[in-house]
Amino acid sequence: MAAREPGGTPLGEAIREVVLSRSDLEIPPRAELLLMLAARAAFVRDVVRPALEGGRVVVADRYSLSTLAYQGYARGLPLRDVRDAVRVATEGLEPDLYVVLDLPAEEGRARQERDGRAADRIEEAGLDFLRRVREGYLELARTEPRVRVVDARGTPEEVHERILRVLAAEFPETFDGAGPRA
Repeated sequence: MAAREPGGTPLGEAIREVVLSRSDLEIPPRAELLLMLAARAAFVRDVVRPALEGGRVVVADRYSLSTLAYQGYARGLPLRDVRDAVRVATEGLEPDLYVVLDLPAEEGRARQERDGRAADRIEEAGLDFLRRVREGYLELARTEPRVRVVDARGTPEEVHERILRVLAAEFPETFDGAGPRA
């Protein structure tokens, strides 16, 4: 199953609306962290755990690594505090693998503009902030064993193929390089 985070639950979607769309609100970094983790706690309880208990694979577009990159590295909150708070929200549930799609901030912004997508409240923090997020992800990839970085430059088909190669290498019993096995 695929899910987005923050979101994926009624509470998570409400928090997503506040955190990403309410540019009129000043949300201090610690409050942003706690809002994201409230959404994650609901996501783990209502979506992830039931899916895993039912024998399903869960693919989410964000999880704890994003909190470390955004609120830890980019917002400057102490990583130890962020890790501790994440552990409370997730009850220690960690994914088998994080796939980080790496793209320079300038290229990401250019894609967003080309596609006509407006920046959300977090993206409005600017390119320097987005560069810190990227560096956070890359540092986490260097220090965390379950993180793989995939170059996100190129066509969607090229990036998809790179992701499939990583999945096939990490989960050969499930992926043959062409996609999931039936």
